Amino acid sequence: MKVFVCSTCSTDGGFVDVVKVGLPDCTVESVECMSGCARAQTVAFRAKGKVAYLFGDITGADMDDLRRFARLYQASTDGTFPDARVLGDLRLKALARIPG
Repeated sequence: MKVFVCSTCSTDGGFVDVVKVGLPDCTVESVECMSGCARAQTVAFRAKGKVAYLFGDITGADMDDLRRFARLYQASTDGTFPDARVLGDLRLKALARIPG
């Protein structure tokens, strides 16, 4: 699973380091703008054969929800969830769900 962190959203590009520390079992990459500027900081999750997710308005306070999401996403067969409530506050921060 890969996690992409927008480097354009933060002025110093340092949020990627926060995510790398918070999600040590994931491959975390810094990328240029993901067009979520109106809801910066954006973070995306992608895995082969699974739906991809883009979240916005992410801060360090969301790390517990991001960790929970990463575990559930990894365990899912296709990246979908029958009930979005398991995503915690991330369900309110979802910008896009992109078919795999």
